[in-house]
Amino acid sequence: MITSNLRINQLSDDAYNAYLRYLSVLDEKDINAYAGFLADDVYIQFGNAPAIEGKKAVVEMLGGYWQSFKTLEHDLLNIYGTDKTYVLEALNYYERHDGRKVTVRAVAFTDKNDDGLVASVRIFGDTSPLFEN
Repeated sequence: MITSNLRINQLSDDAYNAYLRYLSVLDEKDINAYAGFLADDVYIQFGNAPAIEGKKAVVEMLGGYWQSFKTLEHDLLNIYGTDKTYVLEALNYYERHDGRKVTVRAVAFTDKNDDGLVASVRIFGDTSPLFEN
């Protein structure tokens, strides 16, 4: 993960450090550790695709999706919001299994529940270059 390009961070130090741990797990593609951040009734939605609802379904979907590329690294640009509801603007650096590198500019809106677990994530970014021949 790259944090040197972060211009704006509106999270408290504690929330920011927790978010860095969350993003590190994403970059490591550690689905079991990622599941620990999720509420049981979490939903994740990518762009206009239907939302994936429930922790089990999210873990299954992401576990498969993460196998479709070799590596992922987040380059944080801006984090706006509160410790409970925030949006990240980032460059996401992917390496495909064929070695080709793809950069996707994306934003992710994240909401946490009262227990501090991720209740929803809405991600907007064009990942189609990741799957082009």
